[in-house]
Amino acid sequence: MPASAAQRLYASRALLPAGWADKVVIEIDRDGVIQAVTPGAEAVSEDEIAVGPVVPAMPNLHSHAFQRAMAGLAEIAGPGDDSFWTWRGEMYRTAGLLTPEDVAAIAAKLYVELLKGGFGAVAEFHYLHHTETGLPYADRAELSKAVLAGAAEAGIGMTLLPAFYAHSNFGGAAPTAGQRRFINDVDGFLELMAAAKLACDASAARLGLAFHSLRAATPDEMRAILSAGLGGPIHIHVAEQTKEVQDCLDWCDKRPVALLMDELPVDKRWCLIHATHMEPNEINSLAQSGAVAGLCPATEANLGDGIFAATDFFGMGGRAGIGTDSHIATGVAEELRTLEYGQRLRDQRRNRLAAGPGRSVGRTIFDTALRGGAQALGQPLGAIAPGKIASFAVLDDEEPFIGAASGDQVLDRWLFALGDRAVRDVMVAGRWCIRNRQHERDAPIDAAFRQVLTKLSNA
Repeated sequence: MPASAAQRLYASRALLPAGWADKVVIEIDRDGVIQAVTPGAEAVSEDEIAVGPVVPAMPNLHSHAFQRAMAGLAEIAGPGDDSFWTWRGEMYRTAGLLTPEDVAAIAAKLYVELLKGGFGAVAEFHYLHHTETGLPYADRAELSKAVLAGAAEAGIGMTLLPAFYAHSNFGGAAPTAGQRRFINDVDGFLELMAAAKLACDASAARLGLAFHSLRAATPDEMRAILSAGLGGPIHIHVAEQTKEVQDCLDWCDKRPVALLMDELPVDKRWCLIHATHMEPNEINSLAQSGAVAGLCPATEANLGDGIFAATDFFGMGGRAGIGTDSHIATGVAEELRTLEYGQRLRDQRRNRLAAGPGRSVGRTIFDTALRGGAQALGQPLGAIAPGKIASFAVLDDEEPFIGAASGDQVLDRWLFALGDRAVRDVMVAGRWCIRNRQHERDAPIDAAFRQVLTKLSNA
């Protein structure tokens, strides 16, 4: 083994930036960074042999980890029309009951599930900050540290995005009681960011920041926070719901995406989560800004949000990635499949997001989400190439759909036929986290998660 490589992985097939290649040797250094990629090579005795096609592990650009514990609990019909706004009641209830230990247990379980679904890193949009009474912890990063502990136990890559949340609606409306654990003023949030930086430095996580939404943060507050010179990616929920759009119009006679573009310096650092309800000028503005649209198709479907204008946005050169948001689903395949199917249902046509005639839908949306996810996480992810973090998913050649597929058929079979069971092994930063669909800490992580679910059921 060359002195520069801590390990070598041999793949009979691998998806490289230029396309599929055969007989690929991937050399990885001790920091989990790819040093060299050599197609057309022969395996040597010290090489580890991948048991199926190797693809980049997907970056997950949007997560609220604690919400995994409530998945399936908001599916009882109310007396009126159910919507995102009625779903929030169960979310507030869950958020109000969790201890730091609960948050860590939920995060660990979720992140293992994400790994098993083909994700290798996650951007945690973290707005659960305070005690159950709404007072800050002595360490303002107490719950950020709980999320980081869950990530460390699972082994997933992490970009932590502490979220500023101050209001209940546009124009600085006072927060509600259900939001008490989320709320900071500007000075308190900057204290939180300083504490979170120390925690991220200690755990090798990437730090960015988030503004919950234009409902929860005024443009002046956002500018004040940005003037502090904080680095890393910037995320915000925007235009998720039609009521949100109407409230924004009623307040300032502008739609949310247009307002954001007018008020803030939106560029490649930014990720606009959902951006579901846009008019053509907003779609074009977002595409031209270089920011990423953060799409969470399974959650958006579950909440009845609407369908993102992906065909128009992609046609304008827009960048996008996928996240799992409320974690009603936890796999790459379901998110990408739902993204494509939403376009088909709206248009009553097939193969809507393929890059052109004769091109694979699976390959197009997979490549798009890799690029957008890496940009949104602010990490060198999403490609099997020198200088990138060595985070891969190995698909199972023993599955007939995978073993008999060639080229981009591998992705189309995974995303549209098999789903999560295609993922056999997952490496993150040079370390195997999932082997043969198992995590080495499945049993204790499951036990701790079960205790949290039992607590919530009995509360």
